[in-house]
Amino acid sequence: MTAVLSFAAMTPGDLDWVAAREAELHAHPWSSGNFADSLAAGHDAWLMLRGGEPVGYAIVFNVLDESHLLDIGIVSEEQGQGLGGRFLDWLCERARQQGSASFFLEVRPSNVSALRLYERAGFTEIGRRRGYYPSAEGREDAIVMRLAL
Repeated sequence: MTAVLSFAAMTPGDLDWVAAREAELHAHPWSSGNFADSLAAGHDAWLMLRGGEPVGYAIVFNVLDESHLLDIGIVSEEQGQGLGGRFLDWLCERARQQGSASFFLEVRPSNVSALRLYERAGFTEIGRRRGYYPSAEGREDAIVMRLAL
């Protein structure tokens, strides 16, 4: 991982790339329309770039003194190199600088790698949303996590 990491605001021109990566990463992915809706709503929408090439994306919803991670992904061939943690750290620092006191997210209990990432970043479980996510077996709970900024 020698190339410099940078971050760029997601634009409508990025939506095809983002939606294609999302479909590769998730059994129940967001659509291009979901990402377009987030851009239109004014959510923070970011690309993580390495050497000028996108390697990740994230959507964050900010309200009052809270930030909510709605979606994050690192392209599959770039996973396992610490990029998810670096992106999450950057997003948290940005939220802190914008006045957020707390950062929230939901994650599937079956997404063990994401749970480890969030726990390493200092997020703690504060609750569950029963039947929140669609799954092959019907519905799956969401673990609600919080990080004090």
